[in-house]
Amino acid sequence: MAEALITLDWPRETALRLLLTGGDTLHHYPPAGLPFVLVNNYGPTECTVVATSGPVPPNENRNGLPPIGRPIDNFQIYILDGHLQPVPFGTVGEVHIAGQGLARGYLNRPDLNTAKFVANPFGRTPGEQMYKTGDLARQLADGQIAFVGRIDEQIKIRGYRIEPEEVVMALDQCYGVESSVVVARKDSSGDTRLIAYVVPTLDATLTHNSLQRYLKRYLPDYMVPAAFVRLPTLPTGASGKVDRASLPIPTPDNTIGDEVRVGPSTPVEERVVAILAELLGIEQVGVNDNFFFLGGHSLLGTQLIARARDSFGIELPLRTVFDSPTASQLSVEIERMLRHRSSAD
Repeated sequence: MAEALITLDWPRETALRLLLTGGDTLHHYPPAGLPFVLVNNYGPTECTVVATSGPVPPNENRNGLPPIGRPIDNFQIYILDGHLQPVPFGTVGEVHIAGQGLARGYLNRPDLNTAKFVANPFGRTPGEQMYKTGDLARQLADGQIAFVGRIDEQIKIRGYRIEPEEVVMALDQCYGVESSVVVARKDSSGDTRLIAYVVPTLDATLTHNSLQRYLKRYLPDYMVPAAFVRLPTLPTGASGKVDRASLPIPTPDNTIGDEVRVGPSTPVEERVVAILAELLGIEQVGVNDNFFFLGGHSLLGTQLIARARDSFGIELPLRTVFDSPTASQLSVEIERMLRHRSSAD
């Protein structure tokens, strides 16, 4: 993989001058001092493999995925909404490709041709087509294109649409994370949770809380994974892309936890921890332990709401359990509601 190659200790006198990458998402900018130029290419088979290309300069301090460049000669790239209208600069839309290198269609697949090869409303010649890639991207201010993810990999959790690559983009910038992949999984009760699979660097000491705290600096709460699974490497298929079907189910043994369990420090935290321990049937619960990681689910969440009502005399919305799944976070919300009730009285 290109990202593994650019992390090697390359001698200054190496004969390599250009390294072209494509076929998978590039998550890191090359380090400073690399003795060759990294060129990022993008394009599906339906457009003769390459449609955009551009050099990626060293920039270790930039957030976000390295861009996929600009359209090559004789290709046009349109980033459009569901009505085939251009989206504003910086807004995510679907990548559509037109140009001389575009395929005529799929052999003996008229249904697929109708869905994927559509009339180009921006074309200059009659009958011109463009290809709906199913890829999501946004156009940057300098004209380059930033890949975001796949439409068919979009996740919807509690009404929110999530692009997994945006979570991966943030997670891979965290110190101690070599690579990652993010997927949605259903737990035993049928609830869908966001799970991150993380390959740590050799010297890394990662904890659940440190990863969540880092991600919350860049992502809204609903995009922060509920659990992080530690892997030695990401499983890949013959193409070199991540084989999501081979990702293991999260278990207490493979999930990243916290090295030190933090006990309650306030009376409210003490009562919340006691409620959680009883509901989950475990002896000890730390204030930073995730309710869902400990085995909680939506049905137990409704019981948690009922216990909070009996104990504190307040009515927590069920969504609070999902948005604030630790005893510490729940306690903050409970204390806020208690203060509001007191001021109203």
